[in-house]
Amino acid sequence: MGNRRKLLASLAALLSFILSGVVSASAELNMRPGVTETSQSAYDLHMMVIWVMTGVAVVVFGLMFYSFIFHRKSKHPKPATWSHSTKLEFVWTIIPFVILTALSVPAVKLLIKMEDASKPDMTIQVTGSQWKWHYKYLNEGIQFYSNLATPRSQFDEVGKEGETKGENYLLEVDNELVIPVNKKVRLLVTADDVIHSWWVPELAVKKDAIPGFINETWTKVLEVGTYRGQCTELCGKDHGFMPVVVKVVSESDYKTWVENKNRERIVAEKAAAEAAAKSWDMSKLMALGEKTYKDKCAVCHKEDGTGTPPVFPGLKDSAIALGPVREHIEIVVNGKAGTGMQAFGSQLTDAELAAVITYERNAWGNDKGDKVQPAEIQAFKAGN
Repeated sequence: MGNRRKLLASLAALLSFILSGVVSASAELNMRPGVTETSQSAYDLHMMVIWVMTGVAVVVFGLMFYSFIFHRKSKHPKPATWSHSTKLEFVWTIIPFVILTALSVPAVKLLIKMEDASKPDMTIQVTGSQWKWHYKYLNEGIQFYSNLATPRSQFDEVGKEGETKGENYLLEVDNELVIPVNKKVRLLVTADDVIHSWWVPELAVKKDAIPGFINETWTKVLEVGTYRGQCTELCGKDHGFMPVVVKVVSESDYKTWVENKNRERIVAEKAAAEAAAKSWDMSKLMALGEKTYKDKCAVCHKEDGTGTPPVFPGLKDSAIALGPVREHIEIVVNGKAGTGMQAFGSQLTDAELAAVITYERNAWGNDKGDKVQPAEIQAFKAGN
């Protein structure tokens, strides 16, 4: 009896150790409960499975240690002669079957619920592009690109010590995806170059963005706040610099945001039209072109124009920068299929496109002397 008491005490200690580990994990390394019904359901299901598996582990390891101690050779020098027990085998086959079947019921219900994007209050198209997200509000007529806002000086640290990291290092953007609270938002997820994956853990949304396909998902956030995620598909050299930020606001604040965004669009379109109608001198084109190049192009082609061949060829002394102007406009505006060269026609204004092309043709010793005007970009887009 003394040995059995010791065994029970040991098993109790083991159980306490396992449970303390589970509690610790739930506090530090566990899933996030989230801010949607589906994310909370996924968290609850996850915790239920954890506790069931903990119970299974305690029983299995308890029986194993019991066998080690009370059926060791010194206790039973003469082994048993029976080979198996049909009843026992039946029991340890049925019990796991029952457990797995019981767990599958809520899991399947949750999966069906997560795939049901019917009857949404609004729809947003999410397009992955190296290395940014393009959001198009199909009900509101609003669209914009969302780029990493963390300064490159915080993460370009090769051969030097970088700047102090910000609070939301590599998880901050210039334009957040803004949605209203307590509204069902359908997300149509796709990509225009390589495979990406749009993921926000607190929303329990993770959907692959595949070129040529549209994947559907949805979310209904119950709490106002800002929620951060990332691209979770290895999509190229700057994969780690493609964050997702969702800002959830009240319905009244959302309406105000939509009004302001539409007002900004009208102002921007008017300013772009005025800029495109002007004839720019070389100094202004080069100044704007340098800024645009550093913001949009240097990440691949480097600030000195040498690029990172063979994936991202250099522009210094290149056939593109020294060749016909129209071919240069073509590749900047429409991109190049099968390569990492994006189409910037919808990302930049006509003035920015003209300026960056002018800069590339005259920087780093290219010195072509070409001066591309916004009107030329307009004519190209119009097919003239």
